[in-house]
Amino acid sequence: MTNNHVVEDSTSLKVAFIDSEVVDAAIKGTDAETDLAVIAVPLEQIKDDTKSKIKVARLGNSDELKVGQGVIAIGNALGYGQSVTVGYVSALNREVRVSSTSTRELLQTDAAINPGNSGGALLNMKGEVIGINAAKYSSTEVEGIGYAIPISKAEDIMNRKTMNPVEEAKRGYLGIQGTSVDEESAAAFGMPRGVYVYKILEEGAAAQSDLREKDIITKVDGQSVRNMTDLQELLACYEMGEQIDLTVQTQKDGEYQERTVTITLKAMPQENTETQAQ
Repeated sequence: MTNNHVVEDSTSLKVAFIDSEVVDAAIKGTDAETDLAVIAVPLEQIKDDTKSKIKVARLGNSDELKVGQGVIAIGNALGYGQSVTVGYVSALNREVRVSSTSTRELLQTDAAINPGNSGGALLNMKGEVIGINAAKYSSTEVEGIGYAIPISKAEDIMNRKTMNPVEEAKRGYLGIQGTSVDEESAAAFGMPRGVYVYKILEEGAAAQSDLREKDIITKVDGQSVRNMTDLQELLACYEMGEQIDLTVQTQKDGEYQERTVTITLKAMPQENTETQAQ
């Protein structure tokens, strides 16, 4: 498990273990809203010798934390290698503004969290993971304010399937034309960030669903969609006939309301071009 911002622009991923063994990995799930990502390593690619030197981390219960409990932050601070810092839980459910349009509820700690600690584990004194280090408040007037994502917000991502592209001949298609709603557009026009659906193709899968033109797609099966590239990369991991749940924002009475739309993906109609497919 790590932060989404650590892996979001990656073209390939590798995991290095304690014995310096390096193995290729794939993204299992991401959520840009919570800045979480889970990556997976096939067990058969890990040598038995490496397996004997590693352990599965135990997850704690971040909902049971109390202010004043001791915590340990681990990570690769400043890129110097694994390091450990200690501190206390300073506050719970702290609402932190992370951009001009969104906030997150985070754990606050005075354990030192520096560049390279992002994505590392925050542990309780039993050695259980109770958070994922996220960021620190940086200012000449501030010292000892760091933030972590509660582990309770992360567990559902861990249970998702690993996202690997399927053969193009077997790939399912949504059947829409859309455009990205980037951060600037979202802020300027009061729109959610995602993919704006400006056309639903007549013979596509979306035409047989409750998806509507002018909807904004924000998630596929719980995974965040920020632009058309995200949507296309996610859909490339599903075969025709598979069912997906789209989280969409629909404008009603001047406000956006969230809906879930279930769609069974279809093959691309023969007459449609590649640009029409998704």
